[in-house]
Amino acid sequence: MINRPDTSKGPSASVSTQRRRKVSVLGATGSIGASTLDLIARSPDKFEVISLTAGSNAGKLAELAVRHNAKCAAIADPARYDELKRLLEGTGIEVTAGQEAVCDAARIPADWIMAAIVGAAGLRPTFAAIEQGKCLALANKECLVSAGEVFMAAVKDARVSLLPADSEHSAIFQALDSSPSHCLEGITITASGGPFRTWDAASLEHVTPKEALKHPNWSMGAKITIDSATLMNKGLEIIEAYHLFPVGLEQLHVVVHPQSIIHSLVHYCDGSVLAQMGMPDMRTPIAYCLAWPERMSAPTARLNLASLGSLTFEEPDEVRFPALRIAREALIAGGNAPIVLNAANEIAVNAFLSEKIGFMSIPKVVEATLEAAVSDIGKLTATTLNEILSIDQAARTLAGQFCMRYVA
Repeated sequence: MINRPDTSKGPSASVSTQRRRKVSVLGATGSIGASTLDLIARSPDKFEVISLTAGSNAGKLAELAVRHNAKCAAIADPARYDELKRLLEGTGIEVTAGQEAVCDAARIPADWIMAAIVGAAGLRPTFAAIEQGKCLALANKECLVSAGEVFMAAVKDARVSLLPADSEHSAIFQALDSSPSHCLEGITITASGGPFRTWDAASLEHVTPKEALKHPNWSMGAKITIDSATLMNKGLEIIEAYHLFPVGLEQLHVVVHPQSIIHSLVHYCDGSVLAQMGMPDMRTPIAYCLAWPERMSAPTARLNLASLGSLTFEEPDEVRFPALRIAREALIAGGNAPIVLNAANEIAVNAFLSEKIGFMSIPKVVEATLEAAVSDIGKLTATTLNEILSIDQAARTLAGQFCMRYVA
């Protein structure tokens, strides 16, 4: 379970110090990276950018590195090294490439690191960032979904201040008071319901990638937008919350809240319910992480309840959207099931975006992979990062085979 970070660690814990806070962004060219750097650029007197990383977008990485005067730019795809080197020639910015180079960039001393690399590709760099023992803002779901126990043990051993950057888990973190854990009755994670909340089952069979990428409230990357449409993102968030907070699975609930104003709720034994609210803009939870243990100004729209008029809630439909049930069952199964769940979902989402399988085939591929993995991969729990990555790869192979059965 997450420990409330120590607010007495000295200068590196606050943006109000005279020394600029050294920050690095892993996954700088994605939507979370863009929001993080937007906030950093608005307070140049408070932050100094050390390292930026990207997967393969050399042009965007070079642009960001120059704009933010980064010390190091690392790109995971070694084939893009020459391009990145050419674009940054004469700037004095260190240029590196390859998976290990991204991990090395994560190890460069910094006071605060945003871990925002999407997918299992973010596991090694985020574990590398932990080695610093400083402050880590976590936006990579896979660290908790695929490597929950191993990751949290590493965080504890390194005495890292871990700050959840997802809007839902940031909301929970902010709504937790100083009461002992036995006073905590439960947690409710809110879901927008995605773009197909009101669609019937027959219509869902014909969803196109273009339609699925139009989220009604949030601006996010392609993978998480599809996860929002299938409700898999809520399943993954349940698993994350299970590792982050002192609650059991039976205390974790999901409610559909189409307006995305309440980001999560914490229930206490005296009947109190604390909710964190705000307009749907990822810069709000990221600003909370950046400024922690204080707060900083963010250029987000301000909440006006009177203009909204009403907030509505409904139970999620796990018949039309079975991904939420599948994720919960994977957590109950334990062992390697969450690793398989995450890997299979990544493969299925990519197949859908490539128009190889239909929208409703995504949960079918995931469930079929989980069922097959019981015998093919086994139930033993991975205890090291290498074991987790090995199981992840095996699950991807299995999921790829099942995708062939559901060709659109």
